[in-house]
Amino acid sequence: MDFSEVIGQKHLKSHLIKTIENGRIPHAQLFVGNAGSGLLPLAIAYVAELLCSSHEKSSESYKNCRKKVDNLSHPDLHFIYPVNTNDSIKKNAVSANFSQEWRSFVLNNPYGSLFDWLQSLGIENKQGNISVNEAQDLLKTLALKSYEGGYKVMIIWMADKMNTECSNKILKIVEEPPAKTLLLLLTESEEQIITTIRSRCQKIQLPLLSESDILNSLVEKRSVPEAKAANISRQANGDFNKALHILENDSDDLVFEEWFVSWVRTAFRAKGNKGAINELLVWSESIAGKGRETQKKFLSYCNEIFRQALLKNYKADSLLYFESANSGFSIEKFAPFIHQNNIFEITEAIEEASYHIERNGNAKIILTDLSIKLTRLIHKKELA
Repeated sequence: MDFSEVIGQKHLKSHLIKTIENGRIPHAQLFVGNAGSGLLPLAIAYVAELLCSSHEKSSESYKNCRKKVDNLSHPDLHFIYPVNTNDSIKKNAVSANFSQEWRSFVLNNPYGSLFDWLQSLGIENKQGNISVNEAQDLLKTLALKSYEGGYKVMIIWMADKMNTECSNKILKIVEEPPAKTLLLLLTESEEQIITTIRSRCQKIQLPLLSESDILNSLVEKRSVPEAKAANISRQANGDFNKALHILENDSDDLVFEEWFVSWVRTAFRAKGNKGAINELLVWSESIAGKGRETQKKFLSYCNEIFRQALLKNYKADSLLYFESANSGFSIEKFAPFIHQNNIFEITEAIEEASYHIERNGNAKIILTDLSIKLTRLIHKKELA
């Protein structure tokens, strides 16, 4: 992947190119940002520039080098990413077990999310993790000499999924790497990486993409009509992967809307209604059986719909994009119940629930607690 193929991020591209030209390449770098902002594409483009920098750009050897990086087959480029057991790999799952699936995933959508990756493996009901076994493989790989005599590069995608054992085991190589070794840690949640590793990495922060960057990419690379691309780019919130899901009429949103509508209606009726409380318990149990990654994605969806309702309530129609597929649900009628006196508490409750689900909490208890909170918050009056 070339820098020209990476959407937006112009100032970061310029900075990374200069580090190579000046020969000042930090051995351990932490790329922080949303996957849909170009976390992985930017890293791969940077690595391509680095690994092929010893060749003349017009030479055949340079073209061959770029081709190998583009195909993710360069012998000095290595990846670690979250995985889990499946029907084929019963225990001790590591990245090497899924190298073909990874190559296919990245080549098809380098802006894909962790959920997309796990879904492609058919293990979206499990949490991806990076175990201590990965650290052992990493140490062995980087102890070897570079195949082509230049840099060796290890990209750890979603590095926040490293468990404590893994993090501690790679700490020494982060502190004192072999010569011409580059460690790139990519994360959406830097606070979940242990401080001793974070403090030893040079941080690169990726901002969200602009609407114009997403719009232009949809028009130029996906041949989307400009008016449609403009609408999608507003909904995407700086996330190109989200824009692609919207473009493909992601069926998840239809299911999520059904769950959401059922949830808020039941929560609204639950005040002083024992029957509705029982329905909330049934709802919580149902969602608890869907898998943790699906639950977290759904909660993120809920937060977004509450924000859309708030915007509608305060007549910020230019920022609205939500269109219900449910003829019985109207954002206009729902909006008055979401206002300045409850939106912060609703958002906080949802984010807290997502956090505890991420930490392997009991999903049924967490979702039940969230539902009970919603029954109170949704009836809260707006202050004059």
